[in-house]
Amino acid sequence: MSDAVLTGIHHVKFAVRDLEKSIEWYERVLGFKAELEFPDEDGVVRGVAGPVPGLGDTGLALRQNPEAAGFNGFDPVSFGIADEAAAQAWVAHLDEQGVEHSGVVNASIGWIVVFHDPDGTEIHLYSFAAHGIDTSKMAGHARPRA
Repeated sequence: MSDAVLTGIHHVKFAVRDLEKSIEWYERVLGFKAELEFPDEDGVVRGVAGPVPGLGDTGLALRQNPEAAGFNGFDPVSFGIADEAAAQAWVAHLDEQGVEHSGVVNASIGWIVVFHDPDGTEIHLYSFAAHGIDTSKMAGHARPRA
């Protein structure tokens, strides 16, 4: 066995248009804590990084890049949640924060909640628990690869 193995995800980075607005949103909605900042050569801070509760050693980074920010047609990452009850709890939290969302949806394997950050980046909260529904013949859902 080679020593060239992955040991996890170090961090997830989102491009944002307005760094301060996004810091506030990610702090309020996901509990993000910006602990590091990254100034460019001109001394202007254009990025931050830090932990998010529940992600363990995986950090979150936000990088000001207006050209790259926004809706790209899919979710760049799906954050894990436990089960349907956790999905319902997130729906309640997002409602409290005034964040529009999909509600709890039966996805291919488990339950999912979909919402967007201030730039329109799609964020998924996907349960590790499976719902047991066979969605393999439903459009847009996963099916076993032949």
